[in-house]
Order: sequence, then C-alpha cells, then structure tokens
Amino acid sequence: MSYFPAFLKLDDKKILIVGGGNIAYEKLVHLLDFTQDIDLIALEFSDEMLQKMQERDLSFEQRGYKQGDIAKYAIVIIAVDDIPLQAQIYKESQEYKCLCNAVDSVEYCDFIFPSYIKKDDLTIAVSTSGASPAMAKHLRRYLEDLIPQSIGEFLKEMRQLRESLPKGKERMKMLDEKAKKYIEKWSR
Repeated sequence: MSYFPAFLKLDDKKILIVGGGNIAYEKLVHLLDFTQDIDLIALEFSDEMLQKMQERDLSFEQRGYKQGDIAKYAIVIIAVDDIPLQAQIYKESQEYKCLCNAVDSVEYCDFIFPSYIKKDDLTIAVSTSGASPAMAKHLRRYLEDLIPQSIGEFLKEMRQLRESLPKGKERMKMLDEKAKKYIEKWSR
C-alpha cells in the first residue's frame, strides 16, 4: 500500500522517541529540522545522541518504556530492535490516537519518514512507500544537486509578492510565470 504524502505542522505536537541508538539519532536529527518539542526515553543513549539532546536542551529519561508513557504525545517514534515492544507501543498508540512510526517494522507504522530536502522554506519529500529507501535516498541526492543555493532568496521574494499583491488571476499568473522562469534557468 502507498502512503499519502502530507506535510504536518508540528508546532503544537509533542513527539516521543523511544530508543537511543544510531537509528533513533537519525530520526531525532530529521525531526529537529522541524520542531524542538521532542522527548526521549531509552535504556541507553549513544554519545552522539546525548550530545545532541544536551545541545538542544531536550527532555530525556534513561530507562525502559512503561505503558502509558505515550499518553501526552501526538507522535511516537519507536527506534528499538525489540519487536514485541514495538507491537505493544503501536497497539497502545492506537488507543491514544497518536501517530506511530516503528523503524523497520512497516506493520507498526501509521507513517514513514521520507528522504527529504530542506533548503530554507523549500521542503521536498521522496518516498518509495518502503520499497527501496536506498532509491529514495539517491533520488533525493540527485534532486538536491539540481536546486540552486539561491532558492531561499527566491522563495522570500515570492512570499513577499504573495503578501503584498492583491489576490486574483493576475497575481496567480504573474507568480506562476516567475516560478516557471526561475526553474527554467536551472538547466541552462
């Protein structure tokens, strides 16, 4: 089954990561591009993870997961190798109506992490619905090389125009033409 692509506003969404190893660290780094409202629970944290949590002043507890830990979270990331624990947390997440991602266990996922590009206001997500994360990664790298560094400045200009010009067909046409010309310059 394919996943529906959506961009979530995380401003008011608390996130819990269960796990403290390399994969948990990768998920943490990705999430930090979009929010700081992240708590962590793990029996052990890698040195890298501890350093990042301290740099960002994140809340964490060095202990095992206990039933009910996810009650106040909108999203839970399970980054542990313990499959029965993944199943338990996923089942609990259904009761609490929070979104769940169990790393490498698609059957315990409400969503997956896409490979993505983030340059200022531009975010592009690439997914193969779990068929080939390696393909998604290499396609992301290919696309990333196409996008000029000036994209952030261009998007600031476009935002200012959208906010200052009156709404209507003329504004839509002008902004569409401006975006088209900007992208056409990439291949020259």
